[in-house]
Amino acid sequence: MPPFAPPTNQDGPAWEPPAADSRLAKTAGASPSGVFTSDLSVSEYVLLGEAGFEPLGFVVGSSIYHVGLQIGRWGRNQELQVLTQAMYNAREFAMARMRAEADHLGADGIVGVQLRMQMYAWGQSCLEFVATGTAVRHLADQGAHRAPDGKAFTSDLSAQDFFRLLAAGAVPVAFVLGTCVYHIAHRSMLQSLRQAYQNQEMVQFTQGVYEARELALDRMQAEAAQVGASGIVGVTVEVKNHVWGEHATEFLATGTAVRRLAAEHKLPETTPKPTFTLGLDH
Repeated sequence: MPPFAPPTNQDGPAWEPPAADSRLAKTAGASPSGVFTSDLSVSEYVLLGEAGFEPLGFVVGSSIYHVGLQIGRWGRNQELQVLTQAMYNAREFAMARMRAEADHLGADGIVGVQLRMQMYAWGQSCLEFVATGTAVRHLADQGAHRAPDGKAFTSDLSAQDFFRLLAAGAVPVAFVLGTCVYHIAHRSMLQSLRQAYQNQEMVQFTQGVYEARELALDRMQAEAAQVGASGIVGVTVEVKNHVWGEHATEFLATGTAVRRLAAEHKLPETTPKPTFTLGLDH
């Protein structure tokens, strides 16, 4: 079990800006006369319809977070746990608020989830974490595709991959992540001079990076187990340096946790399959 559990402050992640209520009230998910909003391309919109889903609204979650200071030992590999906890909490707040907007619309899930960071000139010591996606609902089987906790699933899969997953009899459960901010030890001047003319593995660096990456992957995997998934697809591991200096690095592992559905929920064989058309016009 990873040492960094989701934030326990229910007021934090559940809070929605009042402005969101007004916007969401005018979308298709909240009003029969409302219009849907989405970040889907035309092809993705059509493909979701063929899979039996309709878009409800573009949903957003945000958290501006101050990352506290932590000192690492100059010559030692070690995780910077204060920074890891901050980066994890901020992302979870953003994801929870996005999911709350989807629940507000009665969605079965959120597709095309994107999680990004940005900084503002007026808050250089703070980072904003923004989670976005399109809330969707199944036209015939409402509720059957939701996560085991009864709430909307989240997924960063493209509409094409989402379609193929449904055709195979599976469904997303949650967009899962694991993070680790790690201090890679410095080398002394003597060590650098000794290795200047030699081909050899940098064992200290290898061990530090290896441990940091494994911690991130292990936490992502633990998240998937906690939400009742049977596996994770589309796993990626990113390395981010942020503002902590060149020897403090964040490893971020992400993916979509999935589970198998009952046979009656599998897309019928007659469902159109995605095709690729290459035009010959110049």
